[in-house]
Amino acid sequence: MNNIIWKPQPRQAAFLARGEYEALYGGAAGGGKSDALIAEALRQVHIPHYRAIIFRKTFPECRQLIDRSLAVYAAAYPKAKYNASQHVWVFPSGAKIYFGSMQHDSDKIKYQGQQYDFIGFDELTHFTWDEYSYLFSRNRPSGKGTRVYIRATTNPGGIGHGWVKERFITAAPPMTPITDEYNVGGRLYRRDRIFVPSTVFDNQILLDNNPNYIASLAMLPEGERKALLYGDWDSFSGQVFTEWRSSPNDRRTWTHVIEPFDIPRHWRRYRSFDFGYTKPFAVQWWAMDMDGRVYLYRQLYGCTDAPNTGVRWEPAEIARRIREIEDSEERGNAITGVADPAIWDESRGADGTIINMFERQGVYFEKGDNARLAGKMQLHHRLAFDEHGYPMMYVFNTCREFIRTIPNLVYDAKRVEDIDTNQEDHDYDACRYFLMTNPIAPRRNAMLAPRVRSPLDSDAPIVPGEYNNTFLRG
Repeated sequence: MNNIIWKPQPRQAAFLARGEYEALYGGAAGGGKSDALIAEALRQVHIPHYRAIIFRKTFPECRQLIDRSLAVYAAAYPKAKYNASQHVWVFPSGAKIYFGSMQHDSDKIKYQGQQYDFIGFDELTHFTWDEYSYLFSRNRPSGKGTRVYIRATTNPGGIGHGWVKERFITAAPPMTPITDEYNVGGRLYRRDRIFVPSTVFDNQILLDNNPNYIASLAMLPEGERKALLYGDWDSFSGQVFTEWRSSPNDRRTWTHVIEPFDIPRHWRRYRSFDFGYTKPFAVQWWAMDMDGRVYLYRQLYGCTDAPNTGVRWEPAEIARRIREIEDSEERGNAITGVADPAIWDESRGADGTIINMFERQGVYFEKGDNARLAGKMQLHHRLAFDEHGYPMMYVFNTCREFIRTIPNLVYDAKRVEDIDTNQEDHDYDACRYFLMTNPIAPRRNAMLAPRVRSPLDSDAPIVPGEYNNTFLRG
């Protein structure tokens, strides 16, 4: 046993044993994720034409993986050589393992025309869906007899948090295979994936070498602590709207998500809109009570099953759907529309401005205030609870796309006060335009975290009334 270079711990072994096309490993810090990925890439280096690549978002981050490979690969394969200029290991058989990066979305084109039997992503949530999914086309056999598959590791948080969570975490319980089927030319194809969770408690070697590591994680701020110590995907470093609380099944807790009810006729109503074509569009219907508290009670969100991908509806079609909904549901209620000022831009529409296309369908909007930081602060003010547990904003639990995307938003690495606009931020933008029509000041005694109970608690139950919420899945 003295010649063992590296041996997987039990949770790492569970990850290495998976046969699915995609597998994600991790969810918390210290689980031995990078080691598992580096070891997995070695699986087929005895095959001369085998080609593998392991990605980090930036090359400086990639150096950490390279340093670890210098310790493991060189010891396991003394005749293997590392070419520092090309960032590639060449093994005695002729097999190669590359290290790559995609700091910018356009960098994925660098790999056009390449083929890799194995593709690994370290810290997957640092990548966008477009970057990850583009590499599917590069994942193909470089010769006969190789296995073709993808592996990834990550902690919660980062620009890709939302799509990674949706694809691997919420899609099924941990260690449960998820299968997608595709019908192409009358033939059925299947691809499967799985999430293998790990935490620092699965890495006994680390705990033996550094018994105080758990204490270091426990000292972190609450969001980071929950994510990195316990793998909590609902609280993570970089999260913008930490005030958000979602308890759709229990309205007797501090929450922003409630069951639908009949909107009183005398409440003011609004419609907000963020246009999208290749990206999703977002239409939201809001009501305001007599205390100035707002309620998102309906939405129309144009996305496909692919993350952050639009249904490609022309403006006239979106307008027609809005008219259908309002003609059947609003029954004469006056609605004030507010939208992204960009739809007044004459360069954006081939048939006149986008707003003209809406108005020809009888759908009208006013120009929204696009002050980004002011709009962001309005959402913070609205989400904050007072000392009795009252926020100034509620969302019907039928508005699932809003509930899905708002908590996943993260800050921009360069514009540190603003959110990263490469995310699925369309519901957020539509919300900003509406909130800026009725701005509020920060309330005294406002709190970020719930302490007591929901303001909806009363002796009289809320009876759900007629409501409509449309989801577009192409």
